[in-house]
Amino acid sequence: MDGFFIFCAQYLFIVPVLILGIYFLLQPRANWKHMAIFAISAALLAYLIAVIGGLLYYDPRPFVVGNFTSLIPHAPDNGFPSDHALLVSAIAMIGTIWNKRLGLALWFIALFVMAGRVYVGVHHPIDVIGSAVIAIGAVVAMKQVLSRATKIT
Repeated sequence: MDGFFIFCAQYLFIVPVLILGIYFLLQPRANWKHMAIFAISAALLAYLIAVIGGLLYYDPRPFVVGNFTSLIPHAPDNGFPSDHALLVSAIAMIGTIWNKRLGLALWFIALFVMAGRVYVGVHHPIDVIGSAVIAIGAVVAMKQVLSRATKIT
């Protein structure tokens, strides 16, 4: 069981990146610019909010406060928010905006990544949940901003 969650925590985040990338490439070329602008700007907004969140809230990693060795090596720095969870949640939410079924599959994978990060002892549940909330909020906000911007022009 440890091996499965170590894989989820360390490597599974690559799968949603590949899935969303393939989905993007399978779309009509005319949609690429709009899709790329949305995805990149939403991801950057999520990252910016996460950086600010990390500056405002410090959550020592579980292996630091619990005085145990995590299943994967990690620096004993701030655990909030989880970068892995932020990435997979942003990808899953972007996928959800583009295609509901795609989004569902991506969220399924994201849950395993987040569970893996908690299971191996490098994040508390609040770290991964906070990342998901940040990603969802940023993607929805960027969708609203870009929707209004395209109606103006």
